[in-house]
Amino acid sequence: MAAERKHHAASAARQRARKSNIRPQATGARVEDRPPSESIVRCRWAQDELSVQYHDAEWGVPVHDDRLLFEFLILEGAQAGLSWITILRKRENYRKAFDNFDPAKIARYDARKVAQLLADPGIVRNRLKIAAAIQNAKAFLAVQKEFGTFDTFLWQFVGGRPIQNRRKSFDQVPARTRESDAMSKELSRRGFKFVGSTICYAFMQAVGMVNDHTANCFRYQKLAKITPPQPASRRRSSPLG
Repeated sequence: MAAERKHHAASAARQRARKSNIRPQATGARVEDRPPSESIVRCRWAQDELSVQYHDAEWGVPVHDDRLLFEFLILEGAQAGLSWITILRKRENYRKAFDNFDPAKIARYDARKVAQLLADPGIVRNRLKIAAAIQNAKAFLAVQKEFGTFDTFLWQFVGGRPIQNRRKSFDQVPARTRESDAMSKELSRRGFKFVGSTICYAFMQAVGMVNDHTANCFRYQKLAKITPPQPASRRRSSPLG
């Protein structure tokens, strides 16, 4: 009889849940922030747990913190020739190896530190990319000195607010744009390395300078609400022009 009463109680609870459309949710998550798991549509590149977490929490969110902007700049450069998921898996190792991406510390790295990094299996052990990180730290500090913040300098390439694209498919996402071309040209002029236009555009996507979530992705509208779409006529292709 006790087992039978438990069975009926469980059945009644399930019926009440169906009637009230109750759905499980993760600890700390809010229903309005994340749709039910079975109805979530994401950009197609978000496949495994790590990429899904990154897609849902970071990719395309506007970044204005200089340290985090520097982190993404170095990681995007490290990605050259590799997949982004490879870099994501090594991200924590990069933070440890590169002093949490403190540009002032990285700018002072010497030959001994370079040798230590080249022996670290937790990062991409490419001498040119490591040298580029050090050089980019120096160039980064120079930009900060001139503009006050790297953020001020960087966001001028999109007129100070995110470009809101509306791609129906990831096949429509370009590898580069006039804004990334201008950014690449100016960063290169200032001594930055591994900042080709394709790398710059991936960087712009990551730090929310452009919203390239596909229009059917649940993150698209949330990020589009951060700022109204910017008319093409008001976009600046360069902070100099």
